[in-house]
Order: sequence, then structure tokens, then C-alpha cells
Amino acid sequence: MHKPKIAISVGDLNGVGIEIALKAHDEVSQMCEPLYCINEAMLEQSAKLLNAVIPKDFNLNAVDGDFSIEVGKVTKKSGLYSYNSFMSAVKLCEEKKADAVVTLPIHKEAWMMAGLEYKGHTDLLRKHFNKDAIMMLGCPEMFVALFTEHIPLKEVASSIKYKKLKQFFLDLHNSVATEQIAVLGLNPHAGDNGVLGHEELIITKAIKSANKKIGFEQFVGPVVPDVAFAPYFRKNFHYFVAMYHDQGLAPLKALYFDESVNISLNLPIIRTSVDHGTAFDIAYKEEAKTLSYLNAVESALQL
Repeated sequence: MHKPKIAISVGDLNGVGIEIALKAHDEVSQMCEPLYCINEAMLEQSAKLLNAVIPKDFNLNAVDGDFSIEVGKVTKKSGLYSYNSFMSAVKLCEEKKADAVVTLPIHKEAWMMAGLEYKGHTDLLRKHFNKDAIMMLGCPEMFVALFTEHIPLKEVASSIKYKKLKQFFLDLHNSVATEQIAVLGLNPHAGDNGVLGHEELIITKAIKSANKKIGFEQFVGPVVPDVAFAPYFRKNFHYFVAMYHDQGLAPLKALYFDESVNISLNLPIIRTSVDHGTAFDIAYKEEAKTLSYLNAVESALQL
């Protein structure tokens, strides 16, 4: 019986991604056939810095490029290589040579330095496939889908539009068909009926309209944000929608930092990722943890 093939995007080689890939290879290769999007020269350079032995069954999908790794630094060349590794992995899925993509962490500033217009993996996928990809992060105990992602906080309120939010709910329903989902309000106390803000009126309208089209009360809210992640509330809900990045990810990472994964929904390919950054401060020190990566691979196989 053939194992599923997973294309592994190695992320920023100045960070912890390649260490994680090498450390976890034996476990990952028990679950699937990993195809690492990196060329031999860059892999050998990384392994030498780590004093690591490259496994004999470490299958490569060569990515053009050769540069000197600068451990823990943000550089144009590492940013461009991480982008090329990711696009190589996406292409493998598009050509049906891989069943899913799992990504190790990139550095957004390095992408900017490389002249790339994208704010991250999800933004790139959204534009590449012309689809409204949804960023959902978490683990079986708690998943958080983000309505807005990498935008300035001052732009969040004006981004909450009825039609856009309703479509977001419907798209999320297509990926999470039966679970009840708690929707957080934007303002303190979920606006207190307009005393502290009016965005909750838009959220309420979008919830009601989406639920009517779906045919049952899947989306609940708007929920007061400061109690949404309390233990008694999480007993009843495992899925949440946050209006902005830190509203959802601060509590998620406080509770489940090591095990959480990043999942891109509403796309023609499966893509999961670690839920952490490049960790330049511990790069090539053999301190990087593999749990989020292993969970990302497992999640990709389950989708």
C-alpha cells in the first residue's frame, strides 16, 4: 500500500525549519512519503551547520538557488529561497505529484526584502488560486479561524462588512460542516448593544443570514471576547472565529503553543503548517521542537 506523498516546504534556511525537518524525518516517513523542496547543496550546508547526518531516504525535489546561510539573520536570499521552496511544493500538488503541502516557517520581512508582494503563505495562496483562503489555527482542543489576518489593527473595524463576513461563514461551513462555531465580537463586551461600538450589529446580521442558508444554528454569537476562551466556554465550543489576528491567536498560543498547527481552508489543495515562526534566536542550536510540525503532517493526512 503506497503512502501519501507530502511536499515539504523548508521555510527560511536561516531559521529552525530545516533542523525540524531533519529531526522529525524518521517519524514523518512512517506516516507518509515526504518530498523535501530543497536542493542538495543547500541541504548539505544546513546539515553541516547542524552537525547532522542526512538520512539516506531524504528525498529531494530540487529548488534552484545557492547562497550562504546566515544563521538567525533576515536576508533577501533566504527569503527568496523560502518562496521558491513553497512554490515548488505547491506545483507538486497542482501536478498531482504530491497529496498535500506542509510548510515550515518563513520570515515575512525576508520576503519583503526579496521584493515579494505577499504577506505570507496564506496571502500567496489566496492570490495564486484566486480563492478566499481561510487561515485556521489550532489543535483538536481548540481551533481559531481568522476573519482578518495580517493587517494593521486600525483597519480591522472598517474591514467588517456584512457580505464579506457572511461569505466567510459560508466558506468556513464548507470546510467545517457540522461543528458549532463561536464568533467573537470585535469590541469589549461585544459592544454592549451599541454602547461600545456598532460592528456587532454587522456580525449579528451575517451570522443570522449564514445560519439561515446553512439550515441550522452553526454560528453562535457575537460572543464577548474576554470570556470566549474561558474553560467553561471551551467545554461547549472547539471552533472559534476571531475578528483579528491577536484576538484569536494570543489565547490559542497561551494554551496550546507547542501543538498547534496552521491550516489553509477553502483551497483546491491541502496545505498545513507549523504554528510558529523562524525562531532565529535558537536557529542551528539543536533546540527546536518538532511537535507542531508532526501535528501539521498528521493534519494534512486527515484532511
